Amino acid sequence: MRGSAGLLLCSLLLVAPRCTEAAAQDVQPDSKTPCANWMGGAPGYPGHNGLPGRDGKDGKDGLKGEKGEEGMQGPKGDQGEIGVPGREGPRGFPGYPGQKGEKGEGAFVHRSAFSVGLKERAPHPNVPIRFSKIFYNEQSHYDASTGKFLCSIPGTYYFAYHLTVYLTDVKVSLYKKDKAVIFTYDQFQKNNVDQASGSVLLHLSSGDEVWLQVYGEGDNNGVYADNINDSTFMGFLLYPDLDVH
Repeated sequence: MRGSAGLLLCSLLLVAPRCTEAAAQDVQPDSKTPCANWMGGAPGYPGHNGLPGRDGKDGKDGLKGEKGEEGMQGPKGDQGEIGVPGREGPRGFPGYPGQKGEKGEGAFVHRSAFSVGLKERAPHPNVPIRFSKIFYNEQSHYDASTGKFLCSIPGTYYFAYHLTVYLTDVKVSLYKKDKAVIFTYDQFQKNNVDQASGSVLLHLSSGDEVWLQVYGEGDNNGVYADNINDSTFMGFLLYPDLDVH
């Protein structure tokens, strides 16, 4: 009995797949008919989102867009650090002279000067030569009546004389306070008109007198002047003493 039952079971297992395949081929409905899925199961649930894909390659740059409108000016930034001085540039051309400025208030200028000439042909010896032809004596520091210059502003002065020599020799000296300071001698040449001159710088105090006179007893007084020949004497202040003025 057990052998007959096993043989029957094996026969059924071999026949069942064929019958099932044939039944499936016979009863499968047409997929185009409304009842094609009348035996389908319930719809399934949506699947889970897949993993993100990898980044693609960068595309090519597009065309340059149009220029946008100018934006509003931003706030002023902080002042930057002082940079390193640059190299000195080439020297420029001289500029044009500027306009003349207004006259300023000048400091007081001390003035003392004179320039005089001789009128007498032969001055007397051993007395001051009186130069009475006045060229300049604005401050009146030279006295034509005595032939002496009187110092009113202490300081350093320059004195000079230029004499025409005629008829005899000339020896003159420039005096300061009754003392001869310099001497000038010229030997006259017959039938000729000669010249003699001298100059000196002197420091004078207020009240000092300076003059020119013929030196000797009268044999050397050939100082001469006429309408075409002059003998002159002059002096002026170079600068005053700072401790006084």
